[in-house]
Amino acid sequence: MSRNDERRHFGHLRRRSSGKWQATYKVEGRNFSLGVYDYKADALTALAEIETKLNRGTWIDPGLGEVTLAAYATSWLDGRHDLAERTRETYGYLLAKFVLPELGRRSIRELSPSEVRAWHARHAALHPSSSAKAYRVLSSVMRTAVIDEIIVASPCRVKGAGLERPPERPIATTEEVKVLAAAMPLHLQIAVDLAVWCQLRRGEILGLERRDVDIEGGVLCVDRSRTFLTSGESITKSPKTIAGRRTLVIPSRIVDRLRHHLENYVDSHPEAPVLVSLERQPISSMALQRAWQKARTTASRCDLHFHDLRHTGLTLAASTGATTAELMRRAGHASPDAALRYQHATLERDRALASRLDDLSSID
Repeated sequence: MSRNDERRHFGHLRRRSSGKWQATYKVEGRNFSLGVYDYKADALTALAEIETKLNRGTWIDPGLGEVTLAAYATSWLDGRHDLAERTRETYGYLLAKFVLPELGRRSIRELSPSEVRAWHARHAALHPSSSAKAYRVLSSVMRTAVIDEIIVASPCRVKGAGLERPPERPIATTEEVKVLAAAMPLHLQIAVDLAVWCQLRRGEILGLERRDVDIEGGVLCVDRSRTFLTSGESITKSPKTIAGRRTLVIPSRIVDRLRHHLENYVDSHPEAPVLVSLERQPISSMALQRAWQKARTTASRCDLHFHDLRHTGLTLAASTGATTAELMRRAGHASPDAALRYQHATLERDRALASRLDDLSSID
């Protein structure tokens, strides 16, 4: 061993011809270099820090951290076999649209909390909902990087960044619901009734089949949903949660409309889609959307999205005095959080009651 070399119980120091000190160490038979230092004390300190990390189990192979966020995120998404196809497509879109253009070339190890915070702030100001979704995806990617021991801690530390705070969605009046339904093509009018009075999601309506409807019993079963990828490909799948698979009582007036619809527009075989084109083919989401856009224009309610019909129905259900548990079952919610949104309707009823009491109190 040269007099310029110095072996220690951990690591190795070598004094170079320039007088500076080079620090190296070995882990599981592999050699790593900490670089060159002007002073021996600095090199010793660097080795001591590595030794402490190894003893605590927090040491990360520096080579792993050099992978770019773009490469790691792509690998992460490819490995998420637990995701539904539509969800995978959404995650890919959020990464490609919001995350990777700015952060993709950065190495996993170099990505700092301040950099993530600045990135989120730029997007949150313009696209608050999309930026929250994109932040959640990025945070999930970085949590996996921690599990994979590529980094020690996630740089995603912006409090509340993943929370969406969308404005309260508008609702339609019962009279507007009638106008909206009447403005739809005859073979699609039932879609409005199912969304409002049975509180079905768009995908649940598109996935509904004749066998799911018991006209005599006055009930329908939600057993599947049909969604579409951006390519136009149709995907039929089971509800995400057990709560999503449910049996609903159909309001009696809607039973008659549904009977008429089945008799006039739906084939007789059990698996025939309830919502079809005039040629009795399964209707696409885009075809339904085009019809809906024309109907809402006719009703002078261009602010309404199709999903707002379900929101309207659940708000009306809450106004009847439905409990949170009843709303959860009706809507297919797995937790009370979503159902509680519709309880504001019960507050309006309470205000009306207070107003009537106030009128009584004014009587001499």
